[in-house]
Amino acid sequence: MKAFTLLNGLVCPLDRANVDTDAIIPKQFLKSIKRSGFGPNLFDEWRYLDHGEPGMDNSKRAINPEFVLNFPRYAGAQVLLARDNFGCGSSREHAPWAIEDYGFRSVIAPSFADIFFNNCFKNGLLPIVLAADIVEQLFREAEATEGYKLVVDLEAQTVTTPAGASFGFDITAHRKHCLLNGLDEIGLTLQHADVIRSFEAQRKAQQPWLFV
Repeated sequence: MKAFTLLNGLVCPLDRANVDTDAIIPKQFLKSIKRSGFGPNLFDEWRYLDHGEPGMDNSKRAINPEFVLNFPRYAGAQVLLARDNFGCGSSREHAPWAIEDYGFRSVIAPSFADIFFNNCFKNGLLPIVLAADIVEQLFREAEATEGYKLVVDLEAQTVTTPAGASFGFDITAHRKHCLLNGLDEIGLTLQHADVIRSFEAQRKAQQPWLFV
């Protein structure tokens, strides 16, 4: 998992509330359990004018010129700005996979669906909850200013605008530690690899019949 420390990222404002996980990554793309390769189909039904299926050459598909991710000014965006209840619907972990694989490192919204919120931290994606009036301010500024960037400082737990306004956000100490150090649950477990190997060796010596 990629570590998250400090991000100075271009903002893409997705002005829709209650964006569910089927909109984030439609169900036909869930056959793969790899964590990569989902970015080209992020928001597939909104980004393209045809129906997407796995294996299609997305470079040959007609894009929807009215969908915000297709605006040239937001190419390379790393911060997704969203509305209330982002990530609602089914609990598919493919949703944060697709967002991260597209290139976003952080999602800012007034509220998130619980399962999606938890899945983000397990995949190196930082979801940030800010008050609705602050999010509204960020939407106005991002839409009015081409090249609008936000500085997301995980260590300081702040989001800072180009004008210098800074907003704090909450995160548990455990989640913060994991993101700063690029540790998912497997990575956390492997930090204790020596202890695990020692326990297994001791158990094999004490109960060898279990290993026959």
